[in-house]
Amino acid sequence: MNRPIHFEIHAANPERAMAFYSGLLDWKFTKWDSPMPYWLIQTGDPNCRGIDGGLMGRMGPERVEMQPTNSWLCTVDVVDVVTAVAKAVELGGTVAVPKMPITGVGWLAYVKDTEGNIFGLMENDPAAK
Repeated sequence: MNRPIHFEIHAANPERAMAFYSGLLDWKFTKWDSPMPYWLIQTGDPNCRGIDGGLMGRMGPERVEMQPTNSWLCTVDVVDVVTAVAKAVELGGTVAVPKMPITGVGWLAYVKDTEGNIFGLMENDPAAK
């Protein structure tokens, strides 16, 4: 099997996006020495389950509202999905899909960051229905 090993966030305003994800998920950003502005994202303890990623300036047009997603969607493990969604909104994000149960797995919500990128927030709860 082939597993994802890296993700990438594209942002019209990288500094604003870094502030959003640092505030919401405590992610750490480190400028990478490359010809193009690029930041490495540390999402947590390297000895724990998960992957790290990168952030760069958006190189194409912004998504048009109601256009279908044409990329991979990442979901982040959180302790409390309601609290995480509220914090995302407080930091300038918006709710894309409200909290919903994924039977036997947990609670899932989708939010948009300050750059219009959609991602999932998942609270583990095997009793969810």
